[in-house]
Amino acid sequence: MLRILCLVSCALLIPSRADPGALMKLGMEFMNKAVKDAMDESQILEKMAAMAGQKNSGVKPIKGMTGMKVKDVRPPIITLDFLPEVGIFQCVSTQITITGKSFIGGTMEITVVVNITATNRLSQDEATGLPVFHSEGCQIILVSVKTNLPSNMLPKVVNKFLDSTLQKVLPGLMCPAIDTVLEFVNHKWTHLMDPRPVGEAGSIKYILSGTPTTTAKYIEVDFNPVVQREDGDTIDLPEDGAAITGLEDYPDGSSQLVLSAAFFAAEFTLLQKSFDVDIKGKTIGKLPPQTTKTVARFVPRVGKAYRKPVPLMTQIRINKPPKVSMKPDKSQLHLHGTIEMLAVSPKSGPSSMFVLETHLSLDIQYSLSEDKVQMVTSMDKLLDLSVASSSIGSFKVKKLKAFLTSLLQEAYVPIINGALEVGFPLPDFLDMKYGQSELAIAENALVVDLRKP
Repeated sequence: MLRILCLVSCALLIPSRADPGALMKLGMEFMNKAVKDAMDESQILEKMAAMAGQKNSGVKPIKGMTGMKVKDVRPPIITLDFLPEVGIFQCVSTQITITGKSFIGGTMEITVVVNITATNRLSQDEATGLPVFHSEGCQIILVSVKTNLPSNMLPKVVNKFLDSTLQKVLPGLMCPAIDTVLEFVNHKWTHLMDPRPVGEAGSIKYILSGTPTTTAKYIEVDFNPVVQREDGDTIDLPEDGAAITGLEDYPDGSSQLVLSAAFFAAEFTLLQKSFDVDIKGKTIGKLPPQTTKTVARFVPRVGKAYRKPVPLMTQIRINKPPKVSMKPDKSQLHLHGTIEMLAVSPKSGPSSMFVLETHLSLDIQYSLSEDKVQMVTSMDKLLDLSVASSSIGSFKVKKLKAFLTSLLQEAYVPIINGALEVGFPLPDFLDMKYGQSELAIAENALVVDLRKP
């Protein structure tokens, strides 16, 4: 289990520009790695080199050189800069060696160091709703040109001729590389909005709330998550949820996925039926025997109604959507419902003794496992307990609190944790692997510190 990084109370928080259920802030370190991975996977420079020597390749020949081939392409150096409200400025610096038969005879090698620059505009695809990059204004800047011929054999006029010719040839050879790399990057957004299953209860979809925005420090992608039951019904995020917050003092270049408490509440609501439980059995852990005799110690009227010990059954029903609270260093699950205690007679079966209205809080611990957030709860306290109905007469419910708290921790919480083992899926984008990420609990949000391996 990854350690949970709890934020100190003095951490600076800023509200997001909108009120999404989740958002991502992708910093420069993350985007650099995404583009570098796409460049490596596409092997685009190597492919361009192979194509250059083919007939009908579409690449303009160099005048004065026949049988042109690209002999070598050095690994590129990629530099990115964010362009606010636009996208990313990209510069790819690489060295290319071109060979062919020279116009003055013999084999000629030209080693060229070039910078390929372009603006990668970020928008939202109208058809799919996904983020998409488009390349604009590709330019080739010649940094240096060298040949294998002695300098005295290349007068200045020939050098100028080579420079002029290469300026015409290289854009057709190199600019398609930028477009191809962006196609690879764009493809890695493909499954971002696909339904992600939550066990057999339903699914989650991370739907973009609008066009991603670019600032000087990061790209922000806002989501309106859709939490849907297996039968197709959609669970709305609570409207009274506090605004999602991000962190102001996170390191430059870092990236975050911020998940609101309201989003978690909707996800817990998806599993709400699993929280309705019948607790049976005379022996439960180290608790006293679950019989009317034990309950009579706290509610004497039970002993008068059942002179001989009778086994108990405790029915817990959650009748309101779960709520989630998040503050630095602490997160809780709040459940509102009823606790009904029944005496189970061997002859006549279950008979209700009383029904209690209750509000209980559970502490939540978060961790990451592959592409999911995992949760484990523990009993905090019974915040509210009152008698809704009773067949044994009136009694003081306060005396039952300690008994019920122990029962819930020993018998109910393990069932809750079993239901939560399905985990809540995280967005699938840009080949993100969450194994090296860390978690922090902020005000009204869980923050995933994204680290791309």
